[in-house]
Amino acid sequence: MVFLDRLDAGQRLGERLSSLRGPDIVVLGLPRGGVPVAFEVARVLGAPLDVLVVRKLGVPFQPELAMGAIGEDGALVLNHGVMQQIQISRSKFVAIEQRERAELESQATRYRNGYPRISLVGRTAVVVDDGIATGSTARAACRVARAQHAARVVLAVPVAPPSSATELARHVDELVCLRTPDRFLAVGWWYRDFSPATDTEVIVLLKKAADRAARTSASDERPPNPGR
Repeated sequence: MVFLDRLDAGQRLGERLSSLRGPDIVVLGLPRGGVPVAFEVARVLGAPLDVLVVRKLGVPFQPELAMGAIGEDGALVLNHGVMQQIQISRSKFVAIEQRERAELESQATRYRNGYPRISLVGRTAVVVDDGIATGSTARAACRVARAQHAARVVLAVPVAPPSSATELARHVDELVCLRTPDRFLAVGWWYRDFSPATDTEVIVLLKKAADRAARTSASDERPPNPGR
């Protein structure tokens, strides 16, 4: 299975997730590439769409090694194993967190462009990305969704290597992955068009989804026509 582009992948993923339809679903796209996929998932499910901005907290002398991750609303998850190994001082940790939180808030504000964040409290969070390689970002995102009090966390992706899928399934309530090829190579290999998603595309899709949700809400609240 090769996907035409991220929208095609999202439509197929949404169809696989159709049993999740319900009022307590929130679809969360990981920027940037996950948002076009999540846009289609949200459309198929008739669910609201939001962006889940996550910033990993890298070890000062080895930034690619995450000692934790942060999300909005003060969400903080720690990799206790790494924290014990590096013995970082509290002041240095706080400085790193503050720097990353400032960048996170800036990104979230830019992407939503005035729309409020959707609360996850007591709801099912469907975390969507365009694919998974190592899975570190997706794992951090799911932990952040849980820290934001989602009742259930579902990770949904079009493609992932078997090893990453198996590992991630241990950290979520449900993992939905359309393709787990043994010969993985890279996420982009499974798309005919894997052009980089842009900030502008993320902003436009989030606005379209918010407008779509507003129209649906207005239609649901409209009183029935007695003449019909």
